[in-house]
Amino acid sequence: MTDPANAAAFGPAISTYTRAQAIEDGFLVDVSDTAREAGFNIPVAVTRGVWERLVALPEGYEGFQDERGRLWDVLWMARHYALRASDRDRVTMCVLVRDIRKDLRDSNRPPRKHFPIVAIGSGDEGEPAITIMFAEDD
Repeated sequence: MTDPANAAAFGPAISTYTRAQAIEDGFLVDVSDTAREAGFNIPVAVTRGVWERLVALPEGYEGFQDERGRLWDVLWMARHYALRASDRDRVTMCVLVRDIRKDLRDSNRPPRKHFPIVAIGSGDEGEPAITIMFAEDD
């Protein structure tokens, strides 16, 4: 969606990259269906980086975890952080990830901390939409 004030000041956009294109290209993964189950009322997408580091099932995890459960955990935590920061358009959350392959050998090993951002912005038509991303994905 083009902002008329920006168009007047800077002229027409040379190029745009829509949320739909980012989903089609695989940069964003639309997780809205599962997000609705977790309590979100607007579309939610995660970046490919978030998917690969927090949701995708690493080799050797079969039988211990699954992607649906890992996605649910990320979305549940995102909703928790978003509700606590309802006066801001973005909040950094903390997600703990255990490496079960290493943890089985060393039970004292602490989980890895990841700090994705929950950002509310505009979708392609100006509607609210949430993106869960890492700072480098912004």
